[in-house]
Amino acid sequence: MRHAQPTSATSHLCGASEFAKLRCLNLIDDLLERSPASRLGIVAVDAAGQRRDWHFGELIACSAGLSGAFAARGVERGDVVMTLVGNRIEWALSLLACWRMGAVALPCSTQLRPHDLELRVAAAEPKLCVGEEELLSGLPAGVPTMTMDDVAAVLDEDRPQETPAAVETMDAEDPALIVFTSGTTGEPRGVVHAYRYLLGQETQATRWLGARRGDLVWCTTAPGWSKSARNVFLAPWVAGAAAVIHDARFDPAERLDLIEALAVDVLCQAPTEYRMLAHRATLRPLPSLRRMVSAGEPLDPETIAAFREATGLEPADGYGQTETGHISGNLVDEPVRPGSMGRPLPGLDVRVVGDDGEPAEAGELQLRAASSPTFFSRYLDGERFEGEWWPTGDLVHADPDGHLHFEGRSDDIIVSAGYRIGPTEVEAALLSHPAVAEAAAVAAPDPERGSVVRAVVVLAQGEPGEALAAELQEHCKRETAPYKFPRQVEFATELPKTSTGKLRRAALREAGIGPPR
Repeated sequence: MRHAQPTSATSHLCGASEFAKLRCLNLIDDLLERSPASRLGIVAVDAAGQRRDWHFGELIACSAGLSGAFAARGVERGDVVMTLVGNRIEWALSLLACWRMGAVALPCSTQLRPHDLELRVAAAEPKLCVGEEELLSGLPAGVPTMTMDDVAAVLDEDRPQETPAAVETMDAEDPALIVFTSGTTGEPRGVVHAYRYLLGQETQATRWLGARRGDLVWCTTAPGWSKSARNVFLAPWVAGAAAVIHDARFDPAERLDLIEALAVDVLCQAPTEYRMLAHRATLRPLPSLRRMVSAGEPLDPETIAAFREATGLEPADGYGQTETGHISGNLVDEPVRPGSMGRPLPGLDVRVVGDDGEPAEAGELQLRAASSPTFFSRYLDGERFEGEWWPTGDLVHADPDGHLHFEGRSDDIIVSAGYRIGPTEVEAALLSHPAVAEAAAVAAPDPERGSVVRAVVVLAQGEPGEALAAELQEHCKRETAPYKFPRQVEFATELPKTSTGKLRRAALREAGIGPPR
C-alpha cells in the first residue's frame, strides 16, 4: 500500500527521496549550528531529581571538547566509539562528539552482562568505550576507556583541553550509528545505520511522535534501544523541540510528578511503562501533556482506555524495527485506533503478502527498502539487504482503512487444530483482566490439536492457583474467539525479555516456567 507523499524537507535538510544522492553537512553544522545558541536542547534530570538545562551553544562546545579527547585517544573518522552510560548528558555528548568527527557511535544498554559485551566488542571492535565506572568492569580486556571522571575533566574549563576534532563533511551513506538487534531468535546482530538515518527522522518526528517547535519531549527509553537512538533527542531536535533525559529507575508515581513538574508536552514510553502506570499509579490529568505515543510491542486497548478516562489522552501506538527505523503509527490529527499499529508513515511503501507471496489482507508486512531514508546499510558482519522488499517477519492484517494490526512474529503464530492464533490477541485478552500485569502466549505441543495456547502470566493482584487460572481462561473466552483461549495457564514473577525489553517468546517455548494449571 502506498501512503501519501513525504512531507518536504527544509532546504538545509536532506529529504527522504533525494537523501542517497546528496552529500550532507555534518549534523553539528546542519542542525545545531543553524539554530540559535540559546535554543534549549536537553533538560537533564539526575537521580536526585536535580534539573540542568543544556542549550545548543553549550552542547556544541562541550561535544567539541570531547571530540578532541577522543582524537587524542586515537579515534579517527570511521572508528567505533562504544558507550556504557545511562540517560546522562555524557551519553548525548559522546554521540555528538562521534558525529562531529565522523566516528561511529555504538550506544549500549547499561544492563548488558559480560557475555553481551564480549559479543559487541568482538563484532564492532570499538576504539574507545565511554562508560560509568562500575559498568566498564564488565568489558573484555584491551578496550581503551573513558570514565565519567575523565569526561568531567574534559568539560572542566579550568583544565588544559585538547584541540577539538574538525567537523567532518559526511556522505549520506557514511556509517554513523550501530544498534544491536534484540536477539529474539538468536544472538543479537549489529545493525549499521548511515548518516541519512540521523536527519531522516523528520517524518516520524512530526507525523507520529508529534513534536512541535518549542515543545519539551520525553522519550523515556534507555540507551541501547533502537527507539532511544532516534527519539530521545534526534527526533525532537529535527522537529524544533527540546528533549528530556532522566537518569533514574522507573518509578510510576515519580514519572507522573516529573511530567507535571517539567511541563512535558510529548511523552514516548514503552507499553510496559504505560501498563505499570495504569496498574500502580493513580492516573490524573496532566495539563501540559498534548500527546502520548508508544512503541516496542502492541499496547492493549484496556490500557489505552485507562489513560483516556484519566487524562483525556490516548497513547498512539507505533511500529518499527532496528533495521528499518519507524514504519507505521497512529498519526497526528487522526483518531487513535486501539489495538492498531497505525498506518504507514507518509512516503513509505509497504505491502502485506500471504503465504503465496501475493498481496493479501493478512500476512507478512514488507517494506520497500528504497522508500525509507532510515533503512539500514548493512549488518556488522558485512551482510547487506540486496532485495527490493524487506521481509519484516511480522504478521499483520490490514483493515479497510489501511490501519495495520499486529498478529505476531511469523515464528510466534500458534496453529491449533487448524486455527491460526496470533499471540498478541490472547495477551490482550489476558491483560484486560484486572489481576494481570503482564502476559505472554506461546504454543505448547498437544497430541490431539498439534499445539494449544499456553499462557504465562505475571499478576498485578490475586493469588496464583487453579481457581484464578480457570477464571482467566473463562475471561479470555469472553474477550476473544473461544478457540483462542489458553488451555494451559502458568504463573511467573517475571517474563523473559531481551536487554531492550522485548518479550522473548522463544525462551518460553523452550522451557516451562512452572507446572501448567
